[in-house]
Amino acid sequence: MPKRIDLLVIEDDEATCLEYEQVCKQYDDVFLIGTSAHAKEALKITEEFKPNAVVLDLELQKGSGNGIDYLTHFDDYMLKVKPFILVVTNNVSQITQSIVRNAGADFIIVKSQADYSVEMVVNFLRSIISKIPDMNPNFPTSSPAIKKRIEEDYNQRLVKRITTELDIIGISPRFKGRNYLRDAIEMICHKEQTYICNEVAKKYGKTSSSVERAMQNAIDHAWKTTDITTLDEHYMAYVNPNKGVPTLTEFIYYYADKVKNNIE
Repeated sequence: MPKRIDLLVIEDDEATCLEYEQVCKQYDDVFLIGTSAHAKEALKITEEFKPNAVVLDLELQKGSGNGIDYLTHFDDYMLKVKPFILVVTNNVSQITQSIVRNAGADFIIVKSQADYSVEMVVNFLRSIISKIPDMNPNFPTSSPAIKKRIEEDYNQRLVKRITTELDIIGISPRFKGRNYLRDAIEMICHKEQTYICNEVAKKYGKTSSSVERAMQNAIDHAWKTTDITTLDEHYMAYVNPNKGVPTLTEFIYYYADKVKNNIE
């Protein structure tokens, strides 16, 4: 039995790929090797990095090829061990599902079922880990290129969402603290930071106190000038009525949590 699932996701929806990344990060026994929206690229990734499990979407409308292409050309790569292939699809046709099974799929999950979700798919694989082959326990599965592509895509989406949230509540680019807040929230999204002002200050070559002051000033200005209805709608954490504005720590952690859970 493998110690972990080394997973390749073949999927053309970017938001779904990002969701797989976020879900896989929650578990020590699941490692996302990469994602691909292209059947040929997915075959090359399979050959090079030898995932022991593959989640295969049959319809790659935004990519190239399709799931059946991947299955039917799989034998061309002559892998010694075949990964567990889990097909996910909107197609409920018995004929299609029969073709998929005959082509080498190990299991099929229909997306229209009531409890379908990315987390359900990942947990299904975790529940049958004893059935998933051990491709090569000494093989380095981490692909720097694929990992970098996933991380860059995630960071772009993260920064875009943070920027949008700051715009909504009136923290515009003209405030010094705007970029500091954006970076502080992004840092917390990636990793818990004890001295976040120090980390942001290092990036910009500023003192920690000046960075902290600029960020709090930006927050204070937003709470003085932005319509209270907008603030209440988009900042739903408790605010101490004696202070009237969130503290810097409250603000940063609120938005870090918010964007991680609602990233598009």
